[in-house]
Amino acid sequence: MPRLTRWYIRSAFVYLAAALLLAAALALPNDVNLPYFLRTMTPAYFHLFLVGWVTQMIFGVIYWMFPIISRSRPRGNVRLGWISYGLLNGGLLLRVVGEPLHSVKPDGGFGWLLAAAALLQWLAAVIFVTLSWPRIKEKYRGE
Repeated sequence: MPRLTRWYIRSAFVYLAAALLLAAALALPNDVNLPYFLRTMTPAYFHLFLVGWVTQMIFGVIYWMFPIISRSRPRGNVRLGWISYGLLNGGLLLRVVGEPLHSVKPDGGFGWLLAAAALLQWLAAVIFVTLSWPRIKEKYRGE
């Protein structure tokens, strides 16, 4: 299993645990005195689950299991894979921080965090598709 795949899958499990903990906290009755910012984290929960758990697991498995391109570079440009990983995780963490900040103080100027998070995640997906596309498009030539 490639090192990048292990990082994607390990991160996916960490985000799954974080999403489940957050879901448990959000499911507590309203009479439990949770901080307000925690009550505003429903969108962050969905991002932890869908981007953190589901997307990272899918990316990790794709990177590992899709057909190889060549023997010399079986998965293409590894550096692009790591860049995608960094952007995806950076965007996700920015989203998890920015979402409650923007909800608690909508006029506090935190909206840019959400835009930056979305841009980072979008770039990560575009880079990952660019990296993976030749593995489904091209025929292995035994190089």
